[in-house]
Amino acid sequence: MDQTFEKRKKVILDFMGDDLYVPMKIKEIAAVLQIPGEQREELRKVLDALVEEGKISLSKRGKYSRGQARRFKGVFQANARGFGFVTPEEGGEDIFIPEENFNGAFQGDTVEYIIAASPAGRRREGKIVCILSHGVTRIVGLYEKTRSFGFVRPDNQRYLKDIYIPEGQEGNAMTGHKVVVELTSYGEQHMKPEGRIVEVIGHVNDPGTDILSIVLDMNIRTEFPEKVLNQAVRVSKDVSEADCAGRLDLRGWQMVTIDGEDAKDLDDAVSLTKEGENYRLGVHIADVANYVQERSALDKEAFERGTSVYLADRVIPMLPHKLSNGICSLNEGENRLALSCIMTLNPAGEMVDHQIAETVIRVDKRMSYTGVARILDGDHTALSENREFVSMILLMKELSEIIRGRRGRRGSIDFDFPETKIVLDEAGKPIDVRPYERNAATKIIEDFMLMANETVAEEYFWRELPFLYRTHDTPDEEKIRQLSTFVNNFGYHIHVRNEVRPKEIQKLLDKAEGTPEEALISRLALRSMKRAKYAVENSGHFGLAAKYYTHFTSPIRRYPDLQIHRIIKDNLRGRLGEERIIHYRELLPKTAAWCSDRERAAEEAEREVVKLKKAEYMRDRIGEEYEGVISGVTKWGLYVELENTVEGLVHVADMQDDHYEFAEQSYELTGEHTGKSYKLGQRVRVRVTGADKVLRTVNFEIISAAAR
Repeated sequence: MDQTFEKRKKVILDFMGDDLYVPMKIKEIAAVLQIPGEQREELRKVLDALVEEGKISLSKRGKYSRGQARRFKGVFQANARGFGFVTPEEGGEDIFIPEENFNGAFQGDTVEYIIAASPAGRRREGKIVCILSHGVTRIVGLYEKTRSFGFVRPDNQRYLKDIYIPEGQEGNAMTGHKVVVELTSYGEQHMKPEGRIVEVIGHVNDPGTDILSIVLDMNIRTEFPEKVLNQAVRVSKDVSEADCAGRLDLRGWQMVTIDGEDAKDLDDAVSLTKEGENYRLGVHIADVANYVQERSALDKEAFERGTSVYLADRVIPMLPHKLSNGICSLNEGENRLALSCIMTLNPAGEMVDHQIAETVIRVDKRMSYTGVARILDGDHTALSENREFVSMILLMKELSEIIRGRRGRRGSIDFDFPETKIVLDEAGKPIDVRPYERNAATKIIEDFMLMANETVAEEYFWRELPFLYRTHDTPDEEKIRQLSTFVNNFGYHIHVRNEVRPKEIQKLLDKAEGTPEEALISRLALRSMKRAKYAVENSGHFGLAAKYYTHFTSPIRRYPDLQIHRIIKDNLRGRLGEERIIHYRELLPKTAAWCSDRERAAEEAEREVVKLKKAEYMRDRIGEEYEGVISGVTKWGLYVELENTVEGLVHVADMQDDHYEFAEQSYELTGEHTGKSYKLGQRVRVRVTGADKVLRTVNFEIISAAAR
């Protein structure tokens, strides 16, 4: 052992043991101890060693203290490239975990970790010291049989090792089957995890197996238990006059549903009239809570699912079709029970009165977004076919523009980039991938639903009753600083005082509108935002610039909406005594956390299915050329997005005309010899060189680039 090194450790320990010592960063310690710059690296090594030995600790802010390192709790996320992150339980930035600090942790584990010393110039790192619980018990993958055993190659690249399947534990699986494995051992550093096959999904080449594999990997339920289906049949009786008793009867009001052509679960209807100079807007939502009683088998199943999941070839509903497409769906010409939010708005779009009531309604016409857009465009056939509804539709457009303008003035952010529409044939093969744009009709319904959600949230906030809110927190300063640095490259500026305001983000999007970099800036602005979530405390919604917001309008497909319908109905019927209030106070935090988690799983499944089908689509187009825009720049290459929304990677190894260096500040790859550079937002022409359905990736090579 180097005696000089040991002496230096003792000096540091004595220094930190002094009563006057306060936690300091390395440069502060160096300054106090008058350690010259050239010896700073030696000081770092001494501090690293003391942290490793547990004699001193390093805080999240990079300050050193005497005593045992503080242990933090979080969830471990592995990365296919061999490192990982821990998402801290208390929130904040993820902690980087190098492979040597995994300590046997497995994807999804709840772990304890310490902040370890990090090498000079690198981000702070963590070290896992204890595995508290395993979050993953089942994995989906491809089974391969050998002579005396088998193994499963996980679909999800975050599972870094194959799963060993001992002989006799393979069930009915054959080589080439997609399977679900139940883990019996999580393995160690030099040992594979072990498991047994509990379900065969189908052969890897069977239609639908690919999407079902993603769904099962996200732990999304696909089949309803018989008990739940039977209960759905029992409660799905036609609306009787007895059911209507005590409800506000709105069957004489003209109202319509406006949805996509293929929608079957119609949970919102709208009505609109002009009364003097004011508008009377009705948003009428299916009264699902009337049929799904709390603690029933239906309710427990809906809670477990949390949300409906919309995939390229199927919908996995939260409620059985007997309810979601039947008695709970606001079908044309049928009596239906609803919960209505009736709002009176003045010509400036200000709310002057509102009423929330249990109602009975009858929708006059089922309309589609496309059909309503044709009416607004003045299409003669559409105007003729919908003669009696045209005046209401035009009035809706008028009010929608007022509401949207008012929301825009307070700073609501409108991320208006196209989603992806994937068209599949009967065998599940993608035959078209294209952008799916919002039209005027989708915006009208969006405006009215937002208005109802805000109105309900504000009323119940001031009633001081237990409630579920949809919250969206202010972005982290660091993320906004990064966004600001990036947009400066394009000549834009974000004005940040103490904290960013939504209006500043919307101003940025307005300035970028119509430019080549518009979609890119929108995406990066969105990525700088925090995730919206469900919460019992109302902290407002940053993105909408709303003080009060909830989810009230989709109880067929979102459990939080169903939950707050119960609270509203209890309140309207005078049932919210002390006992019920205590019940909701205990129930709602768990509901908020679980539904936020299920929403994330559904979104990830939807995103992965889109990536899968895009890769499958491009696999048949290898060698074809496309125009695209550079949507991402990293040290390993350029991401290029095509007009059909497909994104692919031009790997730096395939850019053979030069050696390219990555400039992090300007998001730019520059050739060492030619000086040729590639920047975000630059237009390029690419050729498809590969597409991997398993990894869900697409690869390009650059043919030519537009001058910047």
